[in-house]
Amino acid sequence: MAPGIPAAMERPHFIGIGGAGMSGIAKILAQRGAKVAGSDAKESPTADALRALGATVHIGHSAAHLADDASCVVVSSAIRADNPELVRAAELSIPVVHRSDALASLMGGLRSLAVAGTHGKTTTTSMLAVALGELGLDPSYAIGGDLAGPGTNAAHGEGDIFVAEADESDRSFQKYDPDVAIVLNVELDHHANYASMDEIHESFEAFAGKIVPGGTLVVSADQSGATELTRRVRETLPALTVVTYGEAETADVRVHKITPRGLTSEVTVVLGGKFLTFTVSVPGRHYALNAVAALAAGIALGIPAHNLASALGKYTGVKRRLQLKGEAAGVQVIDSYAHHPTEMTADLEAMRGAASDARLLVVFQPHLFSRTRELGTEMGRALALADASVVLDIYPAREDPLPGVTSALIIDAATAAGADVTAVHDKAEVPVVVAGMAKPGDLVLTMGAGDVTDLGPRILDHLSS
Repeated sequence: MAPGIPAAMERPHFIGIGGAGMSGIAKILAQRGAKVAGSDAKESPTADALRALGATVHIGHSAAHLADDASCVVVSSAIRADNPELVRAAELSIPVVHRSDALASLMGGLRSLAVAGTHGKTTTTSMLAVALGELGLDPSYAIGGDLAGPGTNAAHGEGDIFVAEADESDRSFQKYDPDVAIVLNVELDHHANYASMDEIHESFEAFAGKIVPGGTLVVSADQSGATELTRRVRETLPALTVVTYGEAETADVRVHKITPRGLTSEVTVVLGGKFLTFTVSVPGRHYALNAVAALAAGIALGIPAHNLASALGKYTGVKRRLQLKGEAAGVQVIDSYAHHPTEMTADLEAMRGAASDARLLVVFQPHLFSRTRELGTEMGRALALADASVVLDIYPAREDPLPGVTSALIIDAATAAGADVTAVHDKAEVPVVVAGMAKPGDLVLTMGAGDVTDLGPRILDHLSS
């Protein structure tokens, strides 16, 4: 039986309750019986889902939204100090709790599994949540995206396992004490918080150091940043059990073969000298390796490998992770959350493998000025994998503009790499532009972590007209 409501979480108020991470915690607390309230910038399906669970959701930010009897105010790193609800919390001496501390408190008393890495966290966490559910283990989970089946990013389960996506962007993943942790990859990102790869490695090493005694770190044997982390951890944390996975010959859970099968993959791994084959219901090597990481982590929790492998085949995807939005006029429109060059390359290669001879058209919206400044050239090179691309202005999210940092950095790099790129500054014009470019048989990918996802249905409407 899962624990109840943590102390100080009986009447929480969430600032930015509609966010992927915040809403998940709010949902679990509401399902456990807490009196949840919060605010968000605009109405959304997430706000409606929270209200359906009994939460009070205000639209807009105002000091009046914060109840005097709130037991705490939950914030993420994106909330600024001058937010009126945060200011009011200080006036009322209401404790302020970071999102990561709130999530850590929900894991208390459960066997926890935390999934970290620069890319692939949401997919891998989702695979585990689905597979464990298929096996009747009824896990609790908190994920950065909505599962395609249940249509939610979080749930309170009655089982004794909690699966959580662990966010490295602001070092908050160091708050968790998991029984099993996965590190999928280690790359330089989140440039506003990390100045170097050494800082990134130190942060992931600190995360590994929080694994409970007797716990396990599952880490990629293929990616250079992850293998460097393994080297460091084996030196500084010799008592920690480390299990490597991947295509490297030295991997403990070795990938023998990945066979594309249209929009699925067949994966064969070697475990203890024996072969195990299972199906992954999403395309591409990147996602197949995520499934192998999930398999290794589940085994570390004591779940039989053959049972888990079969259950992993039930995973059907996460919203915004190569999610088919629809088809019109013979053109399929697919949505991708990819916003880092490695993610972009992985998704474009996956679609290339699944699309055969179809043309691949991309609508890309860069995310964050700091990321574009540091990685704009690599983003442009990634777009060269598409037959044609439309590039929007930078989605600022939590950042203020930086002098000289625009989408032109990406467009210039893409053009230099031989890509066919069109700049579109007004997002409202994109459906018309894309409808004019697309031909029957083409695949259109809307790509980015911002509101580019809104364009899929609009593009389909214009294709149909």
